[in-house]
Amino acid sequence: MAKKEKKKKLLKKKLLHKYRLVVLNEDTFEERYAIKLNRLNVFVLTALSAILLVGFTTILIAYTPLREYIPGYSSTSLKKKATELTYKVDSLQQQLVFNDQYYASIKKVLTGEVAEFDFNRDSIIEAAKAEDIEAVFPNKEDSLLRAKAAKEDKYNLFDSETNSSNFVLFPPVNGTISEGYNLEEKHFAVDVVVPETTPVKATADGIVIFAEWTVSTGYVIILEHSNELISIYKHNGSVTKEQGDLVKAGEVIALSGNTGELTTGPHLHFELWSKGYPINPTNFIDFQ
Repeated sequence: MAKKEKKKKLLKKKLLHKYRLVVLNEDTFEERYAIKLNRLNVFVLTALSAILLVGFTTILIAYTPLREYIPGYSSTSLKKKATELTYKVDSLQQQLVFNDQYYASIKKVLTGEVAEFDFNRDSIIEAAKAEDIEAVFPNKEDSLLRAKAAKEDKYNLFDSETNSSNFVLFPPVNGTISEGYNLEEKHFAVDVVVPETTPVKATADGIVIFAEWTVSTGYVIILEHSNELISIYKHNGSVTKEQGDLVKAGEVIALSGNTGELTTGPHLHFELWSKGYPINPTNFIDFQ
């Protein structure tokens, strides 16, 4: 025990033993500075200095642009670009889903894969009236939004203030109906007998969303109109419009013919679809 106490006293004496750090003028040996130190003070001062140095370096790296020069850290601009790309990818994924749904709807229209649906012949007119009612008293914000949407949406072809009393479908051709609309037989169209090369006209203002040759129905052209209305013209001899063209009601879009494997003679196969469901064209158009 005496030895341990002796060692402790000796260690304490060494730590607290005072030293004098003197700075002298080399030429005159004049004393300029003098500092009293001991081993304990030097140890504590060195430890504090090291801690402060490490803390300052950590703050400098974590909160200043210098961290970009350290391997493993990404730049601020790179993180910003990555965030922007993430939002763009998300938007593109949503747009792809929307396009897939849209093309699936067009495919259903072309193939006639649809369940029976009791369509109200007045629903199209009612839809047009509903749009008119919403547009009677637009406020400033609503007007600005509508103007912006009209510029950005290439399918938005129609004035929202169209009078529903003028909502009339133009007959694409005039002739005798050889086969009428029949839901039970899945004949979602009327076949109008006309001579070959008879001008086929657009039933309403719209945009061409399909104008191609198909094996079963020959030259086909499909128009999209307002109020989610789609018109289809099959078995044409040729088409005069391309996908993306804007057309007016009564404008020639094709010449009738006798093309496709399912044709039985020169005629126009004409279909109307509203919101994904077939409707009877004779409820709206007089082909005679």
